[in-house]
Amino acid sequence: MTLLERLSQELKAAMLSKDTERLSTLRLLKSAIGYAQIERKTDTLPDAEVIAIIQKEVKKRREAVEQFEKGGRPELASKEKQEIPVLESFLPKPLSAEALEQLVRAAIQETGATGKKQMGQVIKAVQAKAAGRAEGKVISELVGKLLP
Repeated sequence: MTLLERLSQELKAAMLSKDTERLSTLRLLKSAIGYAQIERKTDTLPDAEVIAIIQKEVKKRREAVEQFEKGGRPELASKEKQEIPVLESFLPKPLSAEALEQLVRAAIQETGATGKKQMGQVIKAVQAKAAGRAEGKVISELVGKLLP
């Protein structure tokens, strides 16, 4: 089952159970995916692109939580915090720290990176292999730590 099919099923289930918070989050996600489909002029998106959209939405929520907390709006931050786990339920299981470190070390060897100047190449290689199972920020920090 593709992620789009799973999203449709989850939407129906949320409607039937009258879970309004989950329903609104799923509708926002479906809308974001719909905009991407229109932008790419296609009816379906591969799971990899859907995962990228979901990650972008999760990142938006985290940034919004941070901004709302700085602005003294805990009720809005709370709403955003509730949306994050709903979105993350559609993401693949994240890589463990050890597995991610192995991926980074392998990418460093494959690219032949010797210093911080080749950091971009290594990050790109790791992101391709991680396929949405690790955040870019975490990958970047780990690459920076492991490169001399």
